[in-house]
Amino acid sequence: MKKILVLFAFVLGLSVAVNAQTKPAEFKFEAETHDFGKIVLNKPVTFDFKYTNIGDEPLIISKAEASCGCTVPKYTSTPLKKGETGVISVTFNAAAGPSTFSKAVTISSNAKTPIKVLYIKGETVSAPASSSK
Repeated sequence: MKKILVLFAFVLGLSVAVNAQTKPAEFKFEAETHDFGKIVLNKPVTFDFKYTNIGDEPLIISKAEASCGCTVPKYTSTPLKKGETGVISVTFNAAAGPSTFSKAVTISSNAKTPIKVLYIKGETVSAPASSSK
């Protein structure tokens, strides 16, 4: 009986050690927030959020959702192996009047942190009046 318990403890310890050595997929972003500064109304602007998979497992993004219709995210849809890089492009098109803005893009994936939120912000301004002579 004692030998069975020792064998069981050994197998359990070995399986825990093997699982502890592999890290799940994980994002490492160059930046998680981008400030566009002042942008002109009705002129779309885009920023590329670049990231690297620092985990051992392939990183797969399943969904990217913006907080409003004026913001459109596009992302690398192929699985990224350890050390590979990807891009989440976020395009913002302000159609409302001049004001400050702050928008969120929620990323769903198989990463260690399965939900990641990226932010864009800035201020929209009216287009300069063209002078005619």
